[in-house]
Amino acid sequence: MDKKVVAAHKISDEEYEKILKILGREPNLLELGIFSAMWSEHCSYKSSKKYLSGFPTKAPWVIQGPGENAGVIDIGGGMAAVFKMESHNHPSFIEPFQGAATGVGGILRDIFTMGARVEANMNSLRFGEVRGRSENARKQRYLLKGAVAGIAHYGNCMGIPTIGGET
Repeated sequence: MDKKVVAAHKISDEEYEKILKILGREPNLLELGIFSAMWSEHCSYKSSKKYLSGFPTKAPWVIQGPGENAGVIDIGGGMAAVFKMESHNHPSFIEPFQGAATGVGGILRDIFTMGARVEANMNSLRFGEVRGRSENARKQRYLLKGAVAGIAHYGNCMGIPTIGGET
């Protein structure tokens, strides 16, 4: 397989070697695409997993840790707090409004499936440099505006306010 094709799929050399070992042969283009999707940040959290692993996942007050739809912690008085974080980097880069909106949809779905009621939504967004006149700054502003609008729109349609955020 051409190295440029592999690189275009955001597969590292180390990951490509692992694919070869798993399959016992070169992947075809469809298989490479499947590995690319499944090993993406969106699906596997491959670059943020090391940071997420710093959060406590086992304690008397942790009712549901990683692996299910949303996290659940005991807050006392027979009550629990349910929360979810979602990475929609790639979908939001392709189409910021819809990518961010569907990210909110996934968060709400995962909280609902834990039997909880959603009270509010918040966001924490990271983009490149938004100041200036460069093509990159213009692109980052476009992504930022679209993502913020998509997050707000989906929550508003569901009657769930976005009460805070940071960029």
